[in-house]
Order: sequence, then C-alpha cells, then structure tokens
Amino acid sequence: MLRRFLSPESLARTSSRRPWTTIGIWILTVVVALFLVANLLGDAITTQFVFTNTPEAQRGVNLLEDLRGEPSSTNEVVIVQSDSLTVDDPAFEQKLVGLFDGIVALGPEVVREGTITNYYQSRDPFLVSQDRRTTIIPFVMAGDFDDATDNIGEVIKVVDEAKGQQGFEVLITGQATVGEEFQEISESDLQTGEAFGIPIALIILVLVLGTLVAAIIPVILAIVSIVIALGVASVVGQAFALSFFVPNIIFMIGLAVGIDYSLFIIARYREERARGLDKLEAIGRSGSTASRAVFFSGMTVVLALIGMLLVPFNVFIGLGLGAILVVVASVLAAMTLLPATLSLLGDKIDALSIPWVGKAQRRYDETHTGGFWDRVSRGVMRRPVVSIVLAGGLLVAAAVPFFDLNIGFAGVSTMPDDSESKQGFLILDEKFSAGEVTPAEIVIEGAPDSPDVRSGIQRLTDLLAADAAFGSPREESNSALGLTALTVSVAGDSATKEAEDAIKRLRSDYVPTAFSGIQDKVYVTGETAYNLDFFEQVKDSSRIMFPFVLGISFLLLMLVFRSIVVPLKAIIMNLLAVGASYGLLVLIFQKGWLAGTFGLQESPIVEAWIPLFLFAILFGLSMDYHVFLLSRIREHFDGTGDNTESVAFGIRSTGRLITGAALIMVSIFWAFAAGELVGLQQMGFGLGTAILLDATIIRMVLVPASMRLLGQWNWYLPRWLHWLPDLRVEPQESAAAPAPAGSDD
Repeated sequence: MLRRFLSPESLARTSSRRPWTTIGIWILTVVVALFLVANLLGDAITTQFVFTNTPEAQRGVNLLEDLRGEPSSTNEVVIVQSDSLTVDDPAFEQKLVGLFDGIVALGPEVVREGTITNYYQSRDPFLVSQDRRTTIIPFVMAGDFDDATDNIGEVIKVVDEAKGQQGFEVLITGQATVGEEFQEISESDLQTGEAFGIPIALIILVLVLGTLVAAIIPVILAIVSIVIALGVASVVGQAFALSFFVPNIIFMIGLAVGIDYSLFIIARYREERARGLDKLEAIGRSGSTASRAVFFSGMTVVLALIGMLLVPFNVFIGLGLGAILVVVASVLAAMTLLPATLSLLGDKIDALSIPWVGKAQRRYDETHTGGFWDRVSRGVMRRPVVSIVLAGGLLVAAAVPFFDLNIGFAGVSTMPDDSESKQGFLILDEKFSAGEVTPAEIVIEGAPDSPDVRSGIQRLTDLLAADAAFGSPREESNSALGLTALTVSVAGDSATKEAEDAIKRLRSDYVPTAFSGIQDKVYVTGETAYNLDFFEQVKDSSRIMFPFVLGISFLLLMLVFRSIVVPLKAIIMNLLAVGASYGLLVLIFQKGWLAGTFGLQESPIVEAWIPLFLFAILFGLSMDYHVFLLSRIREHFDGTGDNTESVAFGIRSTGRLITGAALIMVSIFWAFAAGELVGLQQMGFGLGTAILLDATIIRMVLVPASMRLLGQWNWYLPRWLHWLPDLRVEPQESAAAPAPAGSDD
C-alpha cells in the first residue's frame, strides 16, 4: 500500500489534486532553507583539504599538533619592497616597524603568539633579499585552518592600509591568503556561470517548448531545488565541513538536472493533453511514464555519486554530498511541485507562445514517420557495422591523450595574474624561498636527546644541505612527549613537480638513509606531502569506486529494463564517452591545444580530483538520457515487437527533447568553465564535453546501430533471473500486445 502511495504516478495525482497544499509545503521549505543558508552556510564550508583517514602526512600533522599543543594553522608572509630604499635606510625601518606593530596589535587571537618576527628584531639575514630592497614578516595565524581563514581578512586590512605610501609595495601571501582568494574567485566564477548559463538555458527551453511560460517553469523548479540543497548542506556542514567548491557544484548540477527533469515531464504532459486526456489524467499519465523515468534517472545519478563518498577526503565527500542533495531535491520537485504547478496552470502552460516555434511544436506528432531524427536513426540502422566502427573509432581516438594524464593540484601559480597572493608568491620565490610558506615538516617519534635521534638529525641535515631544493632545517622538540620536528623550506610552489620530487627524495631516500637501523618512527608532512598522499588515496579509491559505480549502474538498469544486454551496452558506451572527455581534457589543458581559442587556461596538470569526480557525475548524467531514450523504445517494443521501428520511434520521439536537454547541460557546464579557477574550468569543460558526446555520437549513432544489430537480444534476460522484480519505466499496461523478451529457452 505504501509503495503504491509513494509511486511516481500516485505522487503526481495527489499533488495535482491538492496543488495549493503542495505548493505551500514547498514555499515553507524554501523559506526554511533560505534561513539556514543565510545563517549557517558560511560556517559549513572550508578551504582546507582534510583526510578522513590517516596516511603519513595526516599522522605527521596529528603529532605536530601534540608537539605544539595547538591545532595546525597557516603560515603567512607579509612582503615589504622598495625600488629606491634598502632595509638599512631609517625610512624603510620606520615603514616596516609600523606595519609590524599594526599586525601584532591584532592580538593573539589573530596572530599566534611568538611566531611573528621581523629583520629589525632578529637581524636574521634570511628575512632580507640579496639586494636588501625587500624584507618579509613571517608569522603563523592563530587557531586552526578555518579560524585562520576567518581572521585573515583583518591582517589583509592592515596590509591594505600600508599600500601605496612612500613608494613602498606591500603584499601578503600564505595558505590562508591563498584560500581566501580561491574562495573569492570561486564565488565570482559561480556568478559568471549563473550569468551565462541561466539565460542560455532559457533560450534553449523556449526553442524546445515553444512558449515562455513552459520555459520559465523548469528554471524556477531548478532554483527551488538549489536553495533547498544549499539549506540541507548548511546543516550537514556543521558536523562535517564541506569544500568551498560545494556551492558551485550544487548550482551547476542543480541547474542542469533540475531543468532537464522538468523539461521531460512538461513535454510528456503536453503530449498526453494533445492525445485528448483531461488535465488531471494527463498529469497522472505523465507521472506513470516521464516521472518514473525521472525517478530512475535520479536514482542512477545518486547511486553513481555515492561512489564519491568512498574516497577518504573531504573534497570528494563534500562534492558528492552536494551533488546528491541537489539531485534528490530536483527529483522530488519534479515529482510533486511540478504536477501541482501543472494542475494550476493547465493549458495556460502554453501561454505566451513564440511565433513559428510554438506552432511547430504543436504540429509535431511523434507517431508519424519522417523528420530529421527519424532519417538519422534509419540511416544509421541501414549500415550498423560501419556506423559503430566509425563512431567508436572516433571516441577511442579522442581518448588516446588520456594515457599522458598528469594529475596534481593547481597551486598558487595557476591563479589569475592580478591575484595579490600570486604576486606575493612570485616575489617570495624570486628573492627568498616560497617554501617558507609551505615548508616540509619532519616529525620524529623518539627521545629528542637520544644518540640515535641526534645522529639521525645530523645525517639528515647533511643530506638536505647538499640538495638545492631544501633550505636549512629549524628544530623544535618536546622531551615529555618524545617528539622532535624539523621544519625545512622547499623551493617553489608546493604544487609543482619539482616540489613533489623533492618530497619523494626526502621520504624514499634521505629519511631512510639518515635513520637507517633506528627504531624511531619518522613522518614527513606538509602541503606537498599532503598532495602526494592524496594522489595515492585517489589511486587506491579508484580501485573501489570504479567497480562500485559500474556494478550499481548495471544492477539498476537490469532491473529497470529486465535485460543484461542493455546495461552492458550502456556501460561500454558511457566508458567511451568518459574516456573521450578525459582525452580531450589532457589535449586542451595539459598540451594546450586550442586552449587559448576556447578561453581556457593551459595547465601542466589535471586537478587530481577531476577524473574520479567526472567519472561519477558523467556516469550518472549519461544514464539519464539512456533511461529516457530506452524507456520509449521499450514502450513501443512491448506494444509492437518490431525492433527497428521501436528504435526509430524512440529516437524520433525523444530526439528534440534530449537534444534540448543536453544543450542546456552543455551550456551550463561550459558557462561555469568560463571562470578563472583552472579546476572549475576543467570540471565544467569535461562535463559539458562528455554530455555533448553522449547526446550526439552515442545517442544518434551507437545506440541505434547496436540495437539494430542485436534485435530482440537487446532485451535478453536469462531464465534464472526472471524472479527479479519488474521495475520497467514504462508501465506494462500501456502496451497493446507485449512481445516476448529474449530468454535462454
């Protein structure tokens, strides 16, 4: 009984009979979500990258916190530079001391006590550049990483007040400063994506649906879903801090799937009305067909995204949760809020028709053969083998550059040139050591005064002195805890290959050599070590995530279509689309092919989280179109038993909608790729490219060609699996005369 009440058809009928109650519940939910976003979202997100398990870098961080008695925070550096004066001039000293005192005056709740120093206090030569025209004020922010991110604005304000005076250039760079700018740029990129994505989506909706009213409704429902997902994320983030990318992914995925789901249901409702069904019956019929397709499509996306939660890193978990929340909200809105809206609007959904476009949509009859999509599908099916070889070969060729994939983290050097933290970093790297901001930390478990520890530290110091990538180590210890830490700068941006190679030498060569035969445990941590451990975690997690996503997708499609052939083909085709998008990512971003033409930033790496993220998202979203297309093919096949005509019908009846839906997704994803952060560029471009490939080469060529070759074997389900529940999208009662599915009789 409960199952029938919660079925897509029952929800559609109930919502359409009580439209004001349904809409009232949704309005109340949106108000609560807006309140949660306004009051909690800021505290729910973080720019910090955190493991949820304990690889070497994390164990080292934990021990450092024990040693220092304080949570790990961020290193910051203020840079003071003059074109005409040196640090030996009184005016330079006056400027520097005034700035120093202003930072100290912020108090120990902002700057960690005992960590800030300047050249005029210590006369330490490492604080002054070789030409003596630049000096630095290094310090550590108080509290943990998030406290530092919250408070860095106060330090930046002091620095800004000192700029442009007496010919001095004053800059600040560091982990919290970079994190602050990353967050600001990501918010700007989000606004850019919205500014371009929503208008383009509206234009496509108008062209597909033919009326302004019908086009606006999917956008409104998508925005409702986004607000609710952000509200829930605000609450979840109080227990588990979410990555600052989460709002971007919620907006991106929410606009894409929220609009698409509503588009399919509205189109089916109008189709049923055109057949003569009354308003409520048309809504119910749409619920039993299009809403069921939306439900199973959403389930496929969610199950694929669950794979991201298996990666022990807050970025993946946060992005996965954000995407799951907005997909669930979009499905619920499409299954309840949309039927209620259709019930109130009725035929007014066709109001404000666009000349020519609206008339063409009303004249369209999917039962008649002919038209672009019908000709394409039949042309492909006349030469299925040639079509498969050409289309498959093109996708394989596009995937070839993937074998040169180089994953990494986009460091400060990939930020926009006008970024202050990047400018400061470049000065620091040129005149000092940028590694002072992100040094390597070597933690030794053992009595600090023991001969083994002292001799090991001396040998390690000698080895580091012979390597130009490292600075001189600074030591701190705690005898009571039996811990010693060495802090050593590493040249260059922490995200570069040079820095990574230096940490690899430190871990695999220098530390084992220096502490050979000693029982004490030694851990290497720091930002670069963190990155390296993350790469290993990604590789390990992919061995779990890939089989999980593939397996769960196969099982769901097998239940929905009662076939083992359909899910196998879907997986193979989706792998081709994902592989091709990976290859194009490498070709354009790593190799720089046409990057400038597309307004994209060339980068020596693809962000390490991108491949796994794209795999989970794309597998889910690509299945959307597969479910919608194959459900119409199966519906017609159940009624006629004619494989070729059913494929042509499916392509013909969904061609306009799926193309419009795909173009909406592509435009939204590519709009987000127009931002400045290279990670978001790669994510938006990769998603948009894969959806474009899926909606063209896969759907227009590979699907009809493969289904033509296989015939009734498309629906083959072994006899020993006939006990499985029948979850097919299109209800069997709609079929006039069900045709027998393949069996192993």
